[in-house]
Amino acid sequence: MKAAIVTEQGLRVQDVPVPRPGPEQVLLRLRAIGLNRADLGVAAGHAHGAVGGVGAIPGLEAAGEVVECGADVPGHITPGMRMMGSMGACYAEYAVADWGRLNPLPSNNMGWEVAATLPVALQTMHNAVVTHGLCAPGSAIMIQGASSGVGLMGLQIAKFMGATVVVGSSTNPQKRARLAEFGATLAVDSNDPGWVGQVLEATGGRGVDAVVDQISGPLVSQTLAATRILGRIVNVGRLGGTRAEFDFDLHAARRIDYIGVTFRTRSTE
Repeated sequence: MKAAIVTEQGLRVQDVPVPRPGPEQVLLRLRAIGLNRADLGVAAGHAHGAVGGVGAIPGLEAAGEVVECGADVPGHITPGMRMMGSMGACYAEYAVADWGRLNPLPSNNMGWEVAATLPVALQTMHNAVVTHGLCAPGSAIMIQGASSGVGLMGLQIAKFMGATVVVGSSTNPQKRARLAEFGATLAVDSNDPGWVGQVLEATGGRGVDAVVDQISGPLVSQTLAATRILGRIVNVGRLGGTRAEFDFDLHAARRIDYIGVTFRTRSTE
C-alpha cells in the first residue's frame, strides 16, 4: 500500500506492507483522513506521545470500510461496514484500529471527508465540555482558542447542550469575527487586557461556569479570574506554553476545580 512516511528529507509517499489486525483490531481501507495540529508536528519529525521520528506514519483519525476483523472483535462489526474513528498511522491506504475506538457512520448520506474530521475533535470536546465541564442548559461556557478546529467543535457542543453564554477567544480578528457562526455569543481577543472584564460583564459579574482551555501559558491566571466561584477549568491544550505563573491565591479564593485531560494515558476501554 501507499503511505506517507517521515524521512530525513521530510514526508514522502512510499510503498509499505498492509498492516495486519491484532485480535481486538479492525483493518480498514481508508477513504478519508483528518488533519490535526499533532500530525504537522509528526510530519516535521517531532514526537506526539509515543509516535514520531524517521519511519513514522502520521495520522490520528480517519474513515473507511472494514476489510478484516481480528479474532476477538465483536460480531456486530463486519467487513464492508462504513466506520470512523481515532487510530494511528492513518496517512495511508489501510490502517488498523482498536474496535472500541470505532463508530459506524450515522448515515449513508454522511461523506467520508466529514466523517474523518469528527473522531478526535468530537471526542475531545465532548469529554471537555460535557463530561468535565458539566455543560447543561443555562450554562456559561468559554472556549480558549476557539478558532481552531477543535475549538469550533467546542462552541457547537456548548450551544447544542443549551449553554446561554458561549464565549470564544481568538487573537486573529478575521477568525474572531466568525465565531458567532459556530455558536459564540461573545468573541474576545485574549491579547486585549480587557477581555476578562468583557466575560464578567456578559455573565453578570459571576464569570463563566467552565472554561475549556487550549491556550494555558501566560493566560492561566486571567482565565481563573474569568471563571466563577466553584467553577471549572478543563485544561485541554497548552498552545501558549507549558509553564507559567499561577495565582494560587485566586485559585483558592474562587475554589475552582482545575482539571487536566488527555486521551494519551487512557486505556482502550
